[in-house]
Amino acid sequence: MANEKILNQKKEEVTKLANKIKESKIVLLTDYRGINVEDVTNLRTDLRKANSEYCVIKNNITRRALEEAGVEGLEDKLVGPTAVILNNEDYLETAKIIYNFTKDNDYYKIKGGVIDGKVMSADEIVTLAKLPSKETLLSMLAGALLANVSKLAVALDQVRIQKENGSAETTEA
Repeated sequence: MANEKILNQKKEEVTKLANKIKESKIVLLTDYRGINVEDVTNLRTDLRKANSEYCVIKNNITRRALEEAGVEGLEDKLVGPTAVILNNEDYLETAKIIYNFTKDNDYYKIKGGVIDGKVMSADEIVTLAKLPSKETLLSMLAGALLANVSKLAVALDQVRIQKENGSAETTEA
């Protein structure tokens, strides 16, 4: 009877994780070997501020939850200690937090993940994390557009000045 109870608990845990994976915009698998309690506490705090969840879950449960969620291609990443990071709001901020943490902690590694339903390698996630934030990109775009509008305004003003000078010279002659 106890075995059946334990099996039901594990099935429930798998289903709960699978539902979180389905709802998440980002699911990261990381290797947390070599970091101390203080570092992981700071990481969890940073992730909480970004509305992300950091869980250490057995690989077998994670594997079954990924399968139940319809995610394929990460099975080989579930070797050794694995932490699962989930966020169902903003994937870029979560990726940046984890990437910055890996820069400061040599042993902490991104194994792979899922972003908006697409399985991604660690390199793809790092590339994404290196991108400027959405606000920075929007301000860069606004600056570029404003520069072009300014150039157009100067050019039109020069045309106006030339026409005024040209019409003034023709009236004098």
